[in-house]
Amino acid sequence: MIVRKHFRFTGRVQGVGFRYRAKYAANGMGITGWAKNAFDGSVEMEAQGTEEAINKMLVMINKSDYIVIDFIETREIPLEENERSFYVQ
Repeated sequence: MIVRKHFRFTGRVQGVGFRYRAKYAANGMGITGWAKNAFDGSVEMEAQGTEEAINKMLVMINKSDYIVIDFIETREIPLEENERSFYVQ
């Protein structure tokens, strides 16, 4: 089943390649969505794919030596039917 989730990551998540690591992981797993830096130092991300693929993506993002995620806020949101890729904003 395809789901779409909105995430807000806090911790050491800006200036450490977080968004590009997310894009790399998403592209390898067929996940669509986006990631962007927020003004408060967090990173926002929307990911659409299977629950399993999204969970694997999160594991891959967290395996970086530079990224330190302190907290993840998550909520399920409506699907984007016409989205075809994952991009960095």
